[in-house]
Amino acid sequence: MKTRIFGRTGREVGEVGLGTWQLGAGWGNVPEETALATLRAAHESGTTLFDTADVYGMGRAETLIGRFLKETRAPVYIATKLGRFSPPGWPENFTRAAVRQHTEASLRRLGVDALDLTQLHCIPFEVLQQGEVFEHLRELKREGKIRDFGVSVESMAEADFCVRQEGVAALQIIFNIFRQKPIHTLFAEARKRGVALLVRLPLASGLLAGKFTRQTTFPADDHRNYNADGQKFNVGETFAGLPFAKGVELVEALRPHVPAGLTMSELALRWCLDFEAVSVIIPGAKNPEQARANARASSIPPLGAAVHGHLAEFYEREVAPHIRGAY
Repeated sequence: MKTRIFGRTGREVGEVGLGTWQLGAGWGNVPEETALATLRAAHESGTTLFDTADVYGMGRAETLIGRFLKETRAPVYIATKLGRFSPPGWPENFTRAAVRQHTEASLRRLGVDALDLTQLHCIPFEVLQQGEVFEHLRELKREGKIRDFGVSVESMAEADFCVRQEGVAALQIIFNIFRQKPIHTLFAEARKRGVALLVRLPLASGLLAGKFTRQTTFPADDHRNYNADGQKFNVGETFAGLPFAKGVELVEALRPHVPAGLTMSELALRWCLDFEAVSVIIPGAKNPEQARANARASSIPPLGAAVHGHLAEFYEREVAPHIRGAY
């Protein structure tokens, strides 16, 4: 797998990482041994950055990664998140004491002495603007409990604010063929400031794998069921903010733009990787084969200007008017 430098941290990481939300909860049940096998398969395929959060399965994903770390000696970069775990919950989660409490808990679950990267997990914009939460993270960095910190954001307004904050090393954003706004609003500033960009939902919650139909259903404990219209949290985290039926329709309209020899999923992942501002993409995987398939995107040649031009026009004409939620 090809590697990239993770912003100003100077760390070299495989350009296809692994998101682990699905190994904790929210995507249907993934048995423990399957989850561990998925982590191993990703790592064997060249993945060296694993993105997680304390709230994924209320600590389950971090605990599984901690078990994986004990069995591997190779360098692995772990990016976790805090701010949504309960107790104490909102708004107490943003106090100095709670930030420290959640950091210590992540350290224990992961079994490490310091967190490579901790990210504020889509917390309210007004809390970010108040600024105190960044000082809490700077203090933890001075103490050596975290090596770097960043922010997972929901909107480009939040990204623009956070990219300018002292000490922010990384931003995590939603970015995919159905969610192209960051190209024009964030990429240049992030590159100028040496801020790494982690791309979540590069497959738009599986839409861009091209396997869903209007009749597709999801388990009760899968966010693609219970948050399809933003019932539980930001609608943008599910199908990139598109209504499911419209998303399936758009995928079918997109098929003529898939180059010969590529799958829809490969097109979507390669498209993200073609942007130099992107440090790492973090697609999820619920089994080893999905993890290996994601990693193969690194070996696909760049798509070329013509494909990118068609996809930019498709997005502006067909997709952008239907996106809901913070963007």
